[in-house]
Amino acid sequence: MTLPRVFYVLFLFVIFTLTIVFTNYHNLSSKHRFDDDNQHEQHRSKNEIDSDIIDNDIGNRHQNNTKLMGTIEKLHNEIEQLRLRLEQIETKNNFQSSKIVTNRKFFQKTKLLPYSEKKRILITGGAGFVGSHLLDRLLSDGHEVIVADNFYTGRRSNIEHWLGHPNFELLHHDIVNPLYVEVDEIYHLASPASPPHYMMNAVKTIKTNTMGTINMLGLAKRVGARILVASTSEIYGDPDVHPQSESYWGNVNPIGPRSCYDEGKRVAEALTYAYAKQENLSVRVARIFNTYGPRMHANDGRVVSNFISQAIQSKPLSIYGNGNQTRSFQYISDLIEGLVRLMESNYSRPINLGNPDEYTIQKFADIVLNLVHRDNEKIQHNKDDDNRFMQPYSYHHHHHIEYLPAKQDDPRRRRPDIKLALQILHWYPNITLIDGLAKTIDYFRLELKRSLEERKKTILN
Repeated sequence: MTLPRVFYVLFLFVIFTLTIVFTNYHNLSSKHRFDDDNQHEQHRSKNEIDSDIIDNDIGNRHQNNTKLMGTIEKLHNEIEQLRLRLEQIETKNNFQSSKIVTNRKFFQKTKLLPYSEKKRILITGGAGFVGSHLLDRLLSDGHEVIVADNFYTGRRSNIEHWLGHPNFELLHHDIVNPLYVEVDEIYHLASPASPPHYMMNAVKTIKTNTMGTINMLGLAKRVGARILVASTSEIYGDPDVHPQSESYWGNVNPIGPRSCYDEGKRVAEALTYAYAKQENLSVRVARIFNTYGPRMHANDGRVVSNFISQAIQSKPLSIYGNGNQTRSFQYISDLIEGLVRLMESNYSRPINLGNPDEYTIQKFADIVLNLVHRDNEKIQHNKDDDNRFMQPYSYHHHHHIEYLPAKQDDPRRRRPDIKLALQILHWYPNITLIDGLAKTIDYFRLELKRSLEERKKTILN
C-alpha cells in the first residue's frame, strides 16, 4: 500500500471516530436537558403546591387568630365586669379591706429583731377581744404572727389595721378541724367567752374546747412548739373558797347552763397536762379572770359591756339578783403582759391572771354611771379624783337600775389570788379601774356613733 493511500485510510478512520463521538455526546446532552426540564417542571409544580398550602395555612392561622383575639377580648370584658361588680359589692357591704391595705401608708411601729430572735407565733381566736390585743403586742415586738379564727365571735375590724403587714397572716379556720402550720409558739385562745355566746351553741363550745384543744396540742407536738392554753376563772365555778388560788379545785355544776364552758375548759386543762406528761410537751396554762377594755362586744352580755352600753344610751342598768355578788376586773393590757410573761417563763402549772381589787355589782354600777354621766370630757385626774367616782351615784328619774332575777349558777364571789403570778412572773396589774373604764367608755361611745351613722346610711340608701 502506497503512502498516500495509508494517509487516506487514517483520515477516514479519524472522521468516523469523531462522527461517533459527536453523535453520542449530542444524544447524552439531549437526555440531560430533557431530565433537567422535567425536574424543573416538577420542582415548579411542587413549589406551586407548597405555596398554595402555605397560603391556605396562613389564611387558617389568620382566621384562628381573629377568633382567639375575639375570645380574649370577650374574656377581658367579662373580667372587667366582674371586677366592677366586686367593687360594688365591697362598697355596699363596707368590706374594703383590700383598699385599706392599698391605701395604708403606715403600720404601727414594730421592732426589727435578728433572725435568731424572731419567732413565728400562732394565735387561735386572734380576731377576738383578747387575741387582737395579743396580736398587737407580738407584732410590735417584731415577731411573725399567724391568726386562725372562724369569726364566730371574732371580728375582722379588730385586726384590719395589720392587714397587708409582711409579718402578719390571717387564716379563716375553725380549729375543730386540724391545722398544719410551722410555728414556734401557740397561744390557744379560741373559744366564745361570754355567757350569751357560749350558751348560744353549747355543743360547739364543748367541741372547740375539747377537739380544738386536741388539734392544737397535736400541732404543738408535731412541730415542737410551746403552747399556752387560755383557761378561765370559771373552772372554779361558784367558789366555796375566797379568794381563789390555783390549788382550789372548784365548785362546778356539770350539767348547768354554764357547764358547756366551765367543763369544756376543765377538760382542756386535763388534755393539756395529759399531753405534757405523755408527749413531754412544753405547756403553759393561764386562768383568766374578768377582763375588759376596747374591742369588747357591746352586746356580749358581760357586766362591763352591759353597764357601759346602757349608761351611754341612758337606759336602765340591768343587775341580776340583789347586786351584792362580787367581781374583779382587769384591764386588757395587764392581761396581755401577763400572758407574754407566762409564755416566756419556765413555769408549766396553772396560774391566775386577774386583778385582786373586788367590787360588788352595785358598787360597780355606781362607778360606771358616775363616769358616763358626770364626766363626758376626757378625764384627767389624780388619786384624790378617783374617790369621787367611788361615791354612790345620785340617780335621776331617767337614770336608774333595773333589778332582774338572778341567773342560774351565777358565782356569788369572784376574786383571784395572784401571789403565784407575782412570785413567778413578777406580774401585777397596773391599770386602775377608773383609768381602764374611761378608755373603754371612750371606745364604746365611738362604736355607738359609728353604728348610728351606718344605720342612717342604710335608711337613706
